Parts: sequence; C-alpha cells; structure tokens
Amino acid sequence: MAKGRFTIFPSRIGGVEAVEAATGHVFARHTHEQFGIGLIHQGAQKSLSGRGVVEAGAGDMITVNPGEVHDGMPIGDAGRSWRMLYFDPAVIADAMEDISQGKTRTAEFTAPVFHDGGTARHFQSLFSAVTAPDGERKDMLGEECTLSLLAEVMHERDGQTHRASTPPAIDRAQSLIDDDPSAAVTLTDLARAAGLSRFQVVRGFSKNVGLTPHAYLVQRRIDLARRLIARGVPLAVVAAEGGFADQSHMTRIFVRKYGISPGAYAEAFH
Repeated sequence: MAKGRFTIFPSRIGGVEAVEAATGHVFARHTHEQFGIGLIHQGAQKSLSGRGVVEAGAGDMITVNPGEVHDGMPIGDAGRSWRMLYFDPAVIADAMEDISQGKTRTAEFTAPVFHDGGTARHFQSLFSAVTAPDGERKDMLGEECTLSLLAEVMHERDGQTHRASTPPAIDRAQSLIDDDPSAAVTLTDLARAAGLSRFQVVRGFSKNVGLTPHAYLVQRRIDLARRLIARGVPLAVVAAEGGFADQSHMTRIFVRKYGISPGAYAEAFH
C-alpha cells in the first residue's frame, strides 16, 4: 500500500482532535498526551499496548491512554483505515466527574481493543459532531455524544486489571523531563533526581515506562512540538524551542510518530 492519507479535521469541540487515516505506515513505539478512542474501518493491524500485543480489525474499537507506549503495523499488504478522536485529559476528567456524579475525575481505558456496535455508533456520532462543516454548531450534541461514548467505554470495561503505578524513584526522573522537555538533561541528572544509578534508571524506565530515558525525552519533545505547531508557532521556532538539533531532525521524528509532516499538521489548524 502507498504511504497513505492522513486528515486532521478542524475541530468544532474544544479539547477534541479528529483524525482519519488510510495507510500502510508502520508506527514505531510512541506515546500521546491525550486519551484516544478510535474505530477501524478497513483492514487490520497489530500493536503493542499497555496490556501486551493486540490485534484489531474492521469494526473494532481501539483505545489508548495518555503516556501509554504503543506502536502499530498493518496485518497484510492492504494497510488499514481508521478514525480516531483524541481527548485532552481535562475533557475526560470533566466528563468522568459528571458520569460518576462527582465521585471521581480519573479514568483509564483498560481494553485496548473491543467490539461493540453500540459504542461504535456513539463514536461515529461524536466524530460527525466534531467534524461538522463551518457554521454548524454542535455543542450540545457533542456533549451528549462525549458523555454517552465515555460512559459506555468505561462501564463496559470496568473491573479489569489496572496497570501498576510507576515507582517513586522513576516517577521523579520522569518529572524532571516532563517539567522541561527541551532542557539538555543527562542520564546523570535523571539518576541524581531518582536517587539511583544510571543503569538502574535505564532499567527502571524500560520496565515501568516502556521506553528508555532518551526515547521518553524525545516523545515529550515531540509532544511539545505538536502543541506549539497547533498554536501557529513557525516550524523553525518550534524546532529550536523543542530542543531538536534542527527542523529536519524534528520533521523526521514527527513523521515517524504521527505519519504526517509538521507542515501538514500545521495546515490543519490554519
């Protein structure tokens, strides 16, 4: 299959990003800052998830949590197509507070792949509301669909095993990166923050985060780049402020993670 097509739609609902793709692209291990819910339309793929390696085919729903390491590759030569909605954590927190009647603002998707026709229909309704043409106001419909979709995803998968929390030492090292991803942090800096040896930090990240410290740093930098691009910051400035060697370095990593170039991503917002 050819490189494929990626479309990022102008969103009519704040804090929600809609993406449609048809591609044979192989995604390396990466993370997102947002929660993601999607629907496979054609073909099939195999991917790493927080619950191990899973497979999804046409009609299957797929989910991902913020910071969850995953990848993706097509099964067969035909590639696959899907739609995804990415939710800022604040959107999910507000919805969960409403759904739980004030009992919690936390959420975790525990099923990386599942098949449910009703959930798929709610997803399609929300995707349509998010991508409504210019001039169409879908605020109430968007809220209704968001709450219905999340209630189904969280309720139907409730009770499954949750991921173990990250050890405090590794959490401190992660926080050092998260606080300023563009900083020239070293492995020695991370080891000092964690109170561990450099080797223990490398091993701890690999075991608990799913990425090496350097790979995690690169992911956080590309997350920063995505936010700056969405705000209209020039790409050369984004590369410099994101801690990349140059714009071409940023572009290579951006394409590897998202399947599209930073320029194409910028066009979706302007």
